Amino acid sequence: MTGSTKITGNVLARNIYLDGEYRQKNPAWHVDESPFKVKHILKMIEKNGLRPKTICDVGCGAGEVIKLLQGSMDPECRFWGYDIAPHAFEMCKSRANERLHFKLADICQEEEAFFDLMLVLDVIEHVQDYVGLLSGIRPKSTLKIFHIPLDLSVQSVLRKGGLLKRRERHGHIQYFTKETALETLKDAGYEPLDYVFTPCAVELGEGTALKIARLPRKVGFAIHPELTARILGGYSLLVLAK
Repeated sequence: MTGSTKITGNVLARNIYLDGEYRQKNPAWHVDESPFKVKHILKMIEKNGLRPKTICDVGCGAGEVIKLLQGSMDPECRFWGYDIAPHAFEMCKSRANERLHFKLADICQEEEAFFDLMLVLDVIEHVQDYVGLLSGIRPKSTLKIFHIPLDLSVQSVLRKGGLLKRRERHGHIQYFTKETALETLKDAGYEPLDYVFTPCAVELGEGTALKIARLPRKVGFAIHPELTARILGGYSLLVLAK
């Protein structure tokens, strides 16, 4: 996971986001990754000429992404962050202001909630019934921006414990390639409008193994982005959909 708490209580595989286990393993709730995400979200918004007046972050975690995004958007735009984890909600409170509101609630249960743009960042890989979740949030905004880790790669499958580490540390229970991520969105009734790879392992992380792998990932991506993501991994998919 890279920064968002998983929503919908009835589709959680485990309750690690409610009982404090997730915060114990990730005490900062990935706040340090927020500038990286915001940078790529802003590029997607600008590239597609979006001018939303209301934005919601689903599974907002500590609320840093939506807080940083507020500083770069139209002053008339209003923001909401939803999360079901009490620990995350406590971290959100200090970031709230007159145009940025946080709510400890399941967005799928909010009957009147509707937004111009919904952010669903690093969420669906944590959810058992991820297609049900995607279907549940689809009527609640005009457009969505998804950020989906591409955990399935040749190196992650060949390396013993490669996927188990993501499961144990970050709570990932679903694993995607670019193709399966896009098809999953289509299965849930979405129409992908645009997508880009985001270089998580290149721009984030300070471990020795990550540093060693940065150069081949950067070189390979410059030559063939999709093949590099499929073989070496370390990338996520940012998708604009309606």
